Amino acid sequence: MKYYIKKTERGLLFQNGDYIKSLEPGKYSFLSFLTYKVVILDVTKQRFNVKFDLDILADDDKLLSELDIIDVKDNQLVLHYIDGKLSDIYETGKYAFWNIHKKNDFKIIDMTKPEIDEYIEKNIFNSKNIFHPRLRDKYVEIHVQPYEKAVLFYNNNFVKILDAGRYFYWTKYVDVTADKIDMRQSQLDMTGQEIMTADKVTLRLNFFCQYKVTDVLKVTLDIKHYVNQIYILIQLILREYLGAIKLDDLLKMKQEVADYVLSRLKEKESEMGIEFIYAGIKDVILPGEIKDILNTVLIAEKKAQANVITRREEIASTRSLLNTAKLMDENKTLYKLKELEHIEKICERVGSISLNGGGNVLERLNELF
Repeated sequence: MKYYIKKTERGLLFQNGDYIKSLEPGKYSFLSFLTYKVVILDVTKQRFNVKFDLDILADDDKLLSELDIIDVKDNQLVLHYIDGKLSDIYETGKYAFWNIHKKNDFKIIDMTKPEIDEYIEKNIFNSKNIFHPRLRDKYVEIHVQPYEKAVLFYNNNFVKILDAGRYFYWTKYVDVTADKIDMRQSQLDMTGQEIMTADKVTLRLNFFCQYKVTDVLKVTLDIKHYVNQIYILIQLILREYLGAIKLDDLLKMKQEVADYVLSRLKEKESEMGIEFIYAGIKDVILPGEIKDILNTVLIAEKKAQANVITRREEIASTRSLLNTAKLMDENKTLYKLKELEHIEKICERVGSISLNGGGNVLERLNELF
């Protein structure tokens, strides 16, 4: 039986099923094809792809010098690079690669350590990357926006605070989670809150509060649902304060109520890790019957004010007439001018006037009117 092995090939010689040695390029003859068998491999195909255990090659130093063998453990992932370019990703198993024509490099990843090393190209986590389907269930991506911070946990244990950016973590052996906190100024709206005043009037209040998180760890580790906690705190402060004042006082001092609530909230800032910026009452919604009563009172007050103004104007007008009469009585020329002014006004409304005979025209007109 004759075999011809090319320069780009290597042969593996077996006798009765047992591996004997590797064959370099050349011509080989064997007496019996039943006893001897040669497996020819193409060394230009980088992967040393055979169906037997690589351990049988342990005594063939010549062949082993032409191979790079990597043994991937259960908790490892190996990135295989050929001449500096990522070629493939390998999980648990033993693999061999020819090193005759091209250079092999391997990056071994310990999957028990969640944080992905900086030397790992992040583009392999891109959904369009050919390797992504094989990595999809092995990592988690945490994307922190510029206005956020994230609290990182390994197996529910706090690790660190993440600033804005994209982060990748292995999750095969460790559960990796992150709580994101919005660091921007936010507003909490309390709508339709029913509160009873000191004079037993039940009203509904629309209140708002503007705040900003200052301590990420407090609102994450020490306080559960911090927004709900703020809501309840505002509710209690409003009930306490408004329950001690009357409705009329509330309507007159809405800003004072808001300032009081804000001052009480600021006492809790260090405890809650939150800065309270502003608070205010948006609306006071009264029951229908109370609203009708207040409208009646308001109408009565406005009518009284209108009457006062009317009387004041009448008095001023009468006083003005009296002063004019006194001046006209003391000054005949002024009286005459006033008389002529009235004649002028009357003439504006007259179409035509016919006078017969002689005499002073002005005097005759004066007599006529």
